[in-house]
Amino acid sequence: MKLARARLRVILCLLFCLAATSAAYAHVGSKDVYETVNAGPYKLYITIRTPTVIPGVASVEVRSSGANISSIHITPLPITGEASKHPPASDPMARSAADPAFFTGSLWLMASGSWQVRFGISGDAGEQTVAVPVAAVALSTLKMQRGLGAILGVLGLFLVVSMAGIVAAAVRDARLEPGAVPSPARRRLAVWATAGSVIFMSLLVWGGATWWNAEAASYSLDVYQPLRVDPVLSGNVLDLNVGAFHPANERRRRSNNDFLPDHGHLMHLYAIREPEMDAVFHLHPELAGAGDFRISLPVMPAGDYALYGDVVHASGFPETLVSKISVPKNMVGGHPGPDDAAAFPPPLSQGRLGDSYKLPDGYVMEWDRPSGLTADTAYTFRFRLLDAAGKPAADMQPYMGMAGHAAFVKTDGTVFAHTHPDGSAAMAALMLANGGDNSATGHEGMNMDMPMEMGQHGDPISNTVEFPYGFPSAGRYRIFVQMKHGTTIETGAFDAEVQ
Repeated sequence: MKLARARLRVILCLLFCLAATSAAYAHVGSKDVYETVNAGPYKLYITIRTPTVIPGVASVEVRSSGANISSIHITPLPITGEASKHPPASDPMARSAADPAFFTGSLWLMASGSWQVRFGISGDAGEQTVAVPVAAVALSTLKMQRGLGAILGVLGLFLVVSMAGIVAAAVRDARLEPGAVPSPARRRLAVWATAGSVIFMSLLVWGGATWWNAEAASYSLDVYQPLRVDPVLSGNVLDLNVGAFHPANERRRRSNNDFLPDHGHLMHLYAIREPEMDAVFHLHPELAGAGDFRISLPVMPAGDYALYGDVVHASGFPETLVSKISVPKNMVGGHPGPDDAAAFPPPLSQGRLGDSYKLPDGYVMEWDRPSGLTADTAYTFRFRLLDAAGKPAADMQPYMGMAGHAAFVKTDGTVFAHTHPDGSAAMAALMLANGGDNSATGHEGMNMDMPMEMGQHGDPISNTVEFPYGFPSAGRYRIFVQMKHGTTIETGAFDAEVQ
């Protein structure tokens, strides 16, 4: 029964037309994965465009540098659990005839959850394996297109009428000798048979529609909803109470007490004042109890704030928990944490910010802005920090284990993505996918309490940082970039108009 139901779901998924929605999983409205990974001497810039329906097909793009690569094979498998130990057969990626360093491929993601795409690389420097985490969830459904529905309706009516005609002809003429004329009684019987067949087929159509609607409603419960968050502000103490399910989908429970530290924190919380985006805070609440994140807010300008809280579950599944608060006037603030940061850029209504952002201590952050920005295109965004004399900042320090952090936020609130120099995947999930875990999950490997960066940790931190990312839709965005020099965390702000 379960196997038959699973096959039925696959058929339904293939028949439904699905589209992206404003609420995605690891981020908000930004479902695709952009990642830069080092696999021995091979460096890969990876883009994974995830499906909006599960089961569904994800497309994978790889641009390579470093040692020459002869072939890449990709394999989808869960990050954790027994299935993660039994990978299916891998699929080869196709090398571009025009660009030998560019590979493309596709693969099926067969169930919702925390997945990884494993890359098997062969080349001049031997064989290497690396994995990139992917959160696979159904995002939304759309009704059938009106034109297609009309065509199918006409064809269905034609089939019903044709079947009724066949039944009538069979009852009226099947037993007649060649050339004989049916009697009035046989004609009346044919009319009754026609009516009966129409009623019977109408019942079949009604039953099929009822079954279809029930399956569609069941499938709609699989559409992803983030965990419920109820914010409570008492004085300057903010409690984010995280429920185990979303009110619209109580059957899809997820733990609210299984979070992994990512860059040394269980939650990375961005608070952005609306609608002008003229105050932004990067904060780190602590888990005070099951599902209760708590923080003493610093001094904040009064107003309405959108909250985006990034967490990672023990399975490697990342979520951005969204809520809102109103900060009253004259709220007494607490002391910010050592990794907390804030910035107060000009409001959106004053016009677009340029490529250079002057910071309060005289430092300047610059953006090597691409000549044009288009949606659904992979970029590497480069930022640099200069000191007050206009020279490259010489006292650079890692910020939570990375050269920098960035948040790409659409001004209407429909897109939020917190990214790192390695890419958009959560570091905790990346560690799990590549064999690391902490003691809480019972596996050996890397300690995810360490705010680690993939790479050489002894190397000096550059004043230049790059973020792989692609804007998911057209519109205006504000980008917040954080870098650290000495003990100062700098937050630069830049505006982007995406075509």
